[in-house]
This record gives sequence, structure tokens and C-alpha cells, in this order.
Amino acid sequence: MSNIRIDQLWVPDSLGKPDAADFLESVEVCRQVRIDTWGNDDLAYTADEMLQAFNDPYEWYVVLLARLGGRIVGRAGIAFPLTDNTHLAHITLDILPSAQGQGVGRELLAAAEQFARGENRKMVMVETSHPAPTQPLREEERLMAANGVGFLPLSSREVVFAQKADYELQQVELFSACRVPLAPEVAARLRAEAEAVQGGRYALHQWLDSCPEEWLEDVAGLEAASAALGDPGDFAAGEFPADDDGPWTGERLREAEALALARGRRTLVTAVEDKASAAVVGFTSISVLAHRQDVVFQDDTMVQPEHRGNELGMLIKLANMELLAAHFPLVRTIYTWNASENTYMLGVNRKLGFVHAGVTGQWQKRLDVFD
Repeated sequence: MSNIRIDQLWVPDSLGKPDAADFLESVEVCRQVRIDTWGNDDLAYTADEMLQAFNDPYEWYVVLLARLGGRIVGRAGIAFPLTDNTHLAHITLDILPSAQGQGVGRELLAAAEQFARGENRKMVMVETSHPAPTQPLREEERLMAANGVGFLPLSSREVVFAQKADYELQQVELFSACRVPLAPEVAARLRAEAEAVQGGRYALHQWLDSCPEEWLEDVAGLEAASAALGDPGDFAAGEFPADDDGPWTGERLREAEALALARGRRTLVTAVEDKASAAVVGFTSISVLAHRQDVVFQDDTMVQPEHRGNELGMLIKLANMELLAAHFPLVRTIYTWNASENTYMLGVNRKLGFVHAGVTGQWQKRLDVFD
């Protein structure tokens, strides 16, 4: 008989009460797993940030805990979209290194899948994380993704685990990091090169947290276009639409801004206006977490197809990084994810100083096939 016990996490009203002990211990499990994977806790949420995840109006978030000898050694976070894509469940597994090899991950994943079945979800998505290898992989050592050009190492513990659990690798994202601020001479050179290409036909606009009313519908339209194209981790052929939270409109954009502020997050946006049409045709955004301002995350960057080829991606990302330095001088690192096949944005990022840190694999499993 297994000595692993699986139960559902009780979510406390606040972090200062005795009933928050399991919650805080589960957050520490996440932190330790990220330290083991990436060598630091930059990608670990604080307890305050994690608590906010349970208040998202667009998805229901559940956490299952795995215990050995009464100690929490693993967790499975399950996100259930509540508006669009209600056939999906997103599972995040975290198992302490000291508990690996004892069947904890297998039992925890099985329990999370069963929970998803109980909510009538037909498809499960799981992500695995892989630091950049020190040596290049030969072709026979690679597991190729079904979509795009990305791959994972076949020998990876996470890859072996996912395949044994009947998951299929759908897409791979490149994970990169950039130290900031940029050197002034580098920023000046990149700006001059970009401005020379676009020839004064565009104007930049910047804001924190709230889009000016005059650009609201334009930016919402760009968000909608970005969602239609798909994020780096989205899946092809319309099987996994990018946006789980409903259509992007001006009203939806205002709701997203309010939700971010309620969580204590700050958002920096640089948009580019086509002077001829007086319309915003591109934007980029950066998110600053509420309880940690030394690490930030690059969010969407989108330029309308008809305006590409004018170095607008470089221009707006560079300007947004300078806006970040002006308002948040404590930031030292920006992290970003890109689809392996997004060669243009990967090239922009390299020029800005982003360095390859690893990859994440997006896996899927159809639960109805195994019922």
C-alpha cells in the first residue's frame, strides 16, 4: 500500500492565521523546485502572489497536495478556464527533489487528471521545464515537438515521465533572460538603426497600468489579433485557442488592467502609432510583480502584419525597457518565452541582450481517449 497521501489544499483567507500553514508550505515546495531547476528562485511566486491566483474571475484554480510522513512533498496546481476553452485543464506539477523516484509525481498527476475528469474536462495540458544543456544534442537525442521546430532531450527525467503518462509533446518555448539596464551606447545604436528603417512614419506612446482612452480599442484589437495567432505555448490547428478568457474588447482590456492592479502588479506598455492612419498598430508590455521588483516578465509583443519589416518590434521593446529602467530602477532581470520558430523576435531579443536559459515543453493528453 502506498504511503503517499493526496488531499486538496485549503485556501486561507489571509496568510497570518494558523490555517495558512499548508498553503505556505506548498508555496515553499514550488520555490525549492524552481531553485533546483533554474538555480535561483526568480520564477517562484511569493505567498501573496500565489494567494491571488485563487481570485481570478476567468479561471478556477485548485491545488492538490502530496504528503509523505505528514510532510508536503509535492503539489499539483489545476487551472480550469471558466469562459472559453472549458474542455481544458492546465496542470502544473511540483515535486521536491528529495521525494522524486518514490511515485509521488505519478500519483499526484493521476489524482489531478481524475479531478479534471470530474469537472468534465476532455483535455489536459502539462508543462515541463528544462535548463539549457551544456552540450548540443544530437538528432537521435531529441524529442521533436508536434508543432514548430522545438525539441526536448529524450533522456530528461521530465520527458520520460510525461511519455510514460501518455502525454504528447506539442510545442516547445525558448526561455531567455536579459540583464538590465541596457548599456547606453547599445541602446543608442539599436534605436538609431530602428529609426533609420521606419523613417519617421511612426510615433511612440507609453503608459503605466491603464491604456489611454483614445488608444483603447486599437490595443484591444491588437490583443485579439495576438490571441488569434497564438502565444508561444499555444497549439496549432485551432485545437488550443490562445485566449482562455473570452474575446478581447475595450471592456475586457479594462477588466484585465483592474485585475492586475488588484493583484498589485504594474504593467508598462509602449505602443506605436502609424501617423498616416492615426491608429496604434503595435504594442509591447512588461509585467512587474507586486512583491518582487528585481525580476520582471516580458509579456505580449504584437505588430500588425502590414507594418512589419520596419523594425517596430525593436523600437517598442527598446523603448519599453527604457521606461522600465526609469520607473523601476531595482529591476535586474527580464525573463521572456518565445516559440522556437519565432525567429524574428528571437533575433530582436538577442540584439537586446537576451541569453538562452532553457526551454519549456507543452504537453497534451486527451482524457476521453483513456476513459
